[in-house]
Amino acid sequence: VTQVGSQTFGIVVDGVFHTEEIVVKPMSTKLRHIGMFSGNTILGDGAVIMIVDPNGIAQALGTSVASQHDLSEQNAATRAGGASVISRAETPFQHDVETWVLGPREAIEFKYRLPEGVPLLFSWTATAPVNYEAHAEPDGAPRGYAESYEKGTARAAAGTLTTPFSGIHGWYWENTNAEPVTVTLTAAGHFTLAHEFRAGQPTRNKTFP
Repeated sequence: VTQVGSQTFGIVVDGVFHTEEIVVKPMSTKLRHIGMFSGNTILGDGAVIMIVDPNGIAQALGTSVASQHDLSEQNAATRAGGASVISRAETPFQHDVETWVLGPREAIEFKYRLPEGVPLLFSWTATAPVNYEAHAEPDGAPRGYAESYEKGTARAAAGTLTTPFSGIHGWYWENTNAEPVTVTLTAAGHFTLAHEFRAGQPTRNKTFP
């Protein structure tokens, strides 16, 4: 443990062998930019040893602490300037679980109504691979217009969807198998309404309190 000015800090070493009086020689000009060492010496056996400079270590520690302090102040200033890590929701937090059995070549579409900039946590599974597409219909868009987020073939997916605009956001699943497939969706978020679309059937609307 050593102290330089008001700083007290420890230096970790592998071991302490003995103390010895030495003559400190100045650092080579090629090494003087290394602030951790104040010079070098030659021991009785001819070995060249570098001499640690406590002032150089204190200066390096001070720079590190100052950098952390500056970063903390910068983050505080950012939050004070209006950027918040918490956003309030105007609607209650909801949890929903939906299960459908899709016959061969049958498809279903299910979407939640969400405002802009809110997260939708989701997880869906299928008992066999299905074609799927995550997409949304923006409010005010022409009839039939949709923006695709992701599509492919899978048995499951999970994640968080953050809505880029207000509208209805959700998934389309299609069973391309010769046997029925069960699809289960679990979702959580600040949705107020959901819509289920099936070919040849009226739209099913589900409201949330």
